[in-house]
Amino acid sequence: MILKTFGWSFVITAVGLALAVLYDGWTAFGIVAILSILEISLSFDNAVVNAGILKKMNAFWQKIFLTIGVLIAVFGMRLVFPVVIVAISAKIGPIEAVNLALNEKEHYKELVTDAHASIAAFGGMFLLMIFLDFIFEDRDIQWLRWIERPLAKLGKVDMLSVAIALGVLLVSSMTFATHAHLHGGAHADKGETVLISGIAGLITYMIVGGLSGYFEDKLEEEEEAELEAEEAAKKSGKGGASAVLLAGKAAFFMFLYLEVLDASFSFDGVIGAFAITNDIVLMALGLGIGAMYVRSLTVYLVRQGTLDDYVYLEHGAHYAIGALAVILLVTIQYEINEVITGLVGVVLIAWSFWSSVRRNKRIAAEGGGDFSEKAEVSTGV
Repeated sequence: MILKTFGWSFVITAVGLALAVLYDGWTAFGIVAILSILEISLSFDNAVVNAGILKKMNAFWQKIFLTIGVLIAVFGMRLVFPVVIVAISAKIGPIEAVNLALNEKEHYKELVTDAHASIAAFGGMFLLMIFLDFIFEDRDIQWLRWIERPLAKLGKVDMLSVAIALGVLLVSSMTFATHAHLHGGAHADKGETVLISGIAGLITYMIVGGLSGYFEDKLEEEEEAELEAEEAAKKSGKGGASAVLLAGKAAFFMFLYLEVLDASFSFDGVIGAFAITNDIVLMALGLGIGAMYVRSLTVYLVRQGTLDDYVYLEHGAHYAIGALAVILLVTIQYEINEVITGLVGVVLIAWSFWSSVRRNKRIAAEGGGDFSEKAEVSTGV
């Protein structure tokens, strides 16, 4: 199972490290290795959340996620995205932006730093909406009951998550954005930029998340109708209807949602990479290797049924998402070390895993049963 799931990750690691040595010697080898570890540590919560979505998709779309999805993640977000951001923020052509990335690395880093406010606002709002929609949903299984139970009741208010997100964005634009940090320790008022970028992140979430949710609901309805048709067919001797086309639409929009989600998670990794190197090639190699492991880990969690056995993992990952959203907004003005960002996610997920283990032991002591089907309410502490 390990080799089957992580095999391509091992291959990409070997190829990436070899290319790093050929590109700039053993120093480049060390930089790429460090960047890979950075990406994995910052994105473990991404893998858990992805697994919760990917388990609803068939084997074909899981393969698409590991192939085309990786190309988008590596070349799109870890290579093309930083160049596009510089081109847009500096109002220069894409060719000139690529030239800066390859030949004027210090100036390129300065431009990316100056564009951080818009990047953080977009990613922060997208991730904040994911967290809010999760925490306001009424669930059979609750981890931190003292938080989740009252919030689930508040979640019955229509558009509450959108109202809160817009409120957070407004406050951020009037506080952090008024002293957004630039290169060289300078500060500037980026309130308008943060508002526009944050609204763009909110709109992106509502469109992509809304479409994926819509087709997922339609798929569930169609699956129920298909089961009823199959039962009727057994009695009448006739065939039932097919839901392949609808399933394809649902899977496509869930795949699109996963890619936008990955993009939002990758912001802190891309920005944090500049603390290690300004070389766009080494950055793409290191973060690309890390992204491959995150995707393999996602598939591993799905195939092992880990989220079904350890039911609080998804809760911990979403709390980590909420923390990351806040951190991104705070970094508009203040610099926060990537180690702190990574540790917050690791601690929350480790805590949720430990709570899941305790829950499973308690259920076993009370008489056993299928952990994934025990829809009990628990404090998790």
